[in-house]
Amino acid sequence: MPIVPDTKNWTWVLERPCPDCGFDAGLIAFADVPRITRDNVTAWIPVLERADVRVRPDESTWSPLEYSAHVRDVFRVFAGRLRLMLDEDDPEFENWDQDATAIAERYAEQNPAEVAFDLRNAGLALADAFERVPQAALGRTGRRSDGSVFTVETLALYYIHDPLHHLWDVSH
Repeated sequence: MPIVPDTKNWTWVLERPCPDCGFDAGLIAFADVPRITRDNVTAWIPVLERADVRVRPDESTWSPLEYSAHVRDVFRVFAGRLRLMLDEDDPEFENWDQDATAIAERYAEQNPAEVAFDLRNAGLALADAFERVPQAALGRTGRRSDGSVFTVETLALYYIHDPLHHLWDVSH
């Protein structure tokens, strides 16, 4: 059964703490994002080894496998957005419909071991990419088609909420 799409604009996490997972962008420095990403990658591996990895807790919530596949793709999408911001002046990001991707890519049917391998590689590559960003590039901008504008620094803080929040999702 498909999940009802999430239509929230989550950019508010840059301005105030998340009431669910407790994420507070104001407490995180850009320089911390690579380490937090690596720690997050490590935390997902046991999730993908769980016996209930394919079980949805209810009809409206993804299974741990589906969340893991989504986080893998978050790593990939944000690596692409970071590259664009560093290579182009004020690029507009291609729209990404995460819910359509989950259906098209059949997240629920994927092999947990393959998702773990790909999540690890994508997450570590993104951590490395953020680590290589020169200080002078933190103010470079990019934007979503909905008008939300990010600097490299705010993109990193916005991005890191997603894998942290979803790890919280599969733990509660």
